[in-house]
Amino acid sequence: QVQLIESGGGLVQAGGSLRLSCAASGRTFSSLNMGWFRQVPGKEREFVAAIRGIGRITYYADSVKGRFTISRDSAATTVSLQMNSLKPEDTAVYYCAATVRATRIQGAADFDFWGQGTQVTVSS
Repeated sequence: QVQLIESGGGLVQAGGSLRLSCAASGRTFSSLNMGWFRQVPGKEREFVAAIRGIGRITYYADSVKGRFTISRDSAATTVSLQMNSLKPEDTAVYYCAATVRATRIQGAADFDFWGQGTQVTVSS
């Protein structure tokens, strides 16, 4: 099993920045492909960004490209999401996810382990 614990959510004004972190344990960190998703009530969980354990290849949703940056720290076994130029439409619960599968990692079904979520609210 993989345990994921998110931190860093909160309330920020439009145009501001937040940094989310996710601490992973239970498996060798380099074997994990990591991702961030978000969800608002009544909608499906939406892909935000992902990063592979091997090669650190990154993927982003079009809606966040150029504003969000995903990164990973092997020593700390954490994955972070730096969110800049935040917009009210970025408001959601953000979830950290992990998988050991080497397939496509841009959909919720591609991930096996999930954190509890952290709320991000962007005021206009």
